Amino acid sequence: MINRTLNNIKLGVFVLSGLLFLILLLYMIGKNKNLFGSNYTIKARFENIQGLKPGNNVRFAGIDVGTVDKINIINDTVIEVEMLINNKIKNIIKKNALVSIGTDGLVGNKVVNIISLKEEAALAENNEVLPTKKPIDTDEMIRTLYKTNNDINTIAEKLKLTISKINDSKALWSVLDDKDLAENISKSALNIQVATNDLKYLSKDTRSIINKIKNGDGPIGMIINDTTFSNSLTRAVTSITNIGTEAESLSDKIKAVVTKIENDIDNGKGTVNALLKDTLMVSKLNNSLDNIEKGTNNFNLNMEAIKNSFLFRGYFKKLKKAKEQ
Repeated sequence: MINRTLNNIKLGVFVLSGLLFLILLLYMIGKNKNLFGSNYTIKARFENIQGLKPGNNVRFAGIDVGTVDKINIINDTVIEVEMLINNKIKNIIKKNALVSIGTDGLVGNKVVNIISLKEEAALAENNEVLPTKKPIDTDEMIRTLYKTNNDINTIAEKLKLTISKINDSKALWSVLDDKDLAENISKSALNIQVATNDLKYLSKDTRSIINKIKNGDGPIGMIINDTTFSNSLTRAVTSITNIGTEAESLSDKIKAVVTKIENDIDNGKGTVNALLKDTLMVSKLNNSLDNIEKGTNNFNLNMEAIKNSFLFRGYFKKLKKAKEQ
């Protein structure tokens, strides 16, 4: 009888201990889920909650501050999420805080993140609807990664084919094995450097010439900048043009005279025709020239005789001395 009573007492203590442990466990779970603390409600609306469920954690700055209480479908494009938030941070969360849906780790449970902004705003009240940030679509991200992976695979195949062609290219390897190639490239680079330096000096000289021209130095600068010289040059060009015009007019007149002479010769008129075609006239002209030549010779003889005569000899001697002096 005593043993039975003792066993009942032990059984009662064990059951009572189990109940106390269960109560403590429920309290701890409830405390983590904010079931037994003082809370207030904050709401957010999304187009897609991506598998978010009641009971998922709500975090502010990476700290668990509440849980998801309810998920309500407002219409075909709006889903409202109600969150139970601990009253301890009621004076921290503002109306302009952004709400987004994230993942706890890479493939963990969904969580709601509340992001505070630096701009000043009033504190969020109970049942306040906070603005939301569009969540990252993991399915879209996986599809993008899949497409990127395919593109990388294609690039790798093409790169592999290119490397294979390079390895099979005898011409390329012959160029790479050429020992004189490096020296020739070095010489070419040196020549390019020399040409660049020459071009730099040439550019400097050209710039100096242009500056001189701008300043009016030299003939070209005078032509460009000196208005007096420019006007003189303009007048000179005008004069040359006028001379050319007069020369052209004179040429036309000479051409007309020549044409007239040709017509006279062809038609048997004028002195020129008589000189060229009239043999009698030519004969008379020749006789006249002979007579003139004979008269000139006789005149010279007479002059010599006069010089040697005793009457005029002294006069001519004085004239000769005066000429020599």
